[in-house]
Amino acid sequence: MRLIQNMCTIAEYPAPGSAAAADYCLGAAGRRLVKIAVVGASGVGKTALVVRFLTKRFIGDYERNAGNLYTRQVQIEGETLAIQVQDTPGIQVHENGLSCNEQLNRCIRWADAVVIVFSITDHKSYELIGQLHQHVQQLHLGTRLPVVVVANKADLLHVKQVDPQLGLQLASMLGCSFYEVSVSENYNDVYNAFHVLCKEVSHKQPPSSTPEKRRTSLIPRPKSPNMQDLKRRFKQALSAKVRTVTSV
Repeated sequence: MRLIQNMCTIAEYPAPGSAAAADYCLGAAGRRLVKIAVVGASGVGKTALVVRFLTKRFIGDYERNAGNLYTRQVQIEGETLAIQVQDTPGIQVHENGLSCNEQLNRCIRWADAVVIVFSITDHKSYELIGQLHQHVQQLHLGTRLPVVVVANKADLLHVKQVDPQLGLQLASMLGCSFYEVSVSENYNDVYNAFHVLCKEVSHKQPPSSTPEKRRTSLIPRPKSPNMQDLKRRFKQALSAKVRTVTSV
């Protein structure tokens, strides 16, 4: 598995609907590209979740989230997809609602799917889910964006503030998949959360085509200039032979 950390910002992504955006939908070697944004409150373990998915490793301490973009390749139903995962800074809540700056909004608009993360040790992060889900859908009006809700830090039962069952009920009400994970202890649950999103997005996208196939589709297959003439001559020769045999 190859991990690439791209230190680009959301502002550098092509605008939706542009020709550059169309090219951007293809990963290396013409593979289909699935773009996932990971969002949630500060301190819920978003970066740890992303790194765990990408590398299978758990790292306990991270520097302040700079909103890095990561890329890897995964196998979905026999097809290799290019996956881009955008880590985002923690969202704050003010009296007027969510504090989502324009960079975060661009990230959500850019994404094909979203992972909303909360921590079972932080009830405020759980309270954000409904508002954040609504905000995500408002930025994708007219489309049903695949969303997964992830309850992290399932191993910290001694400081639990949120029953994971509440997360499951809320996710069901919002029409989202739900996963309870411990990033520090279980890779499989983390992988499954991302895998279900990749699978759902890939089903919505048109099948990929290799560069060779795309070129072939653009260049018409040449026809032999003599084929029709050869068929005509063959029929004439056959008819002449039949007439000769009949006359004899």
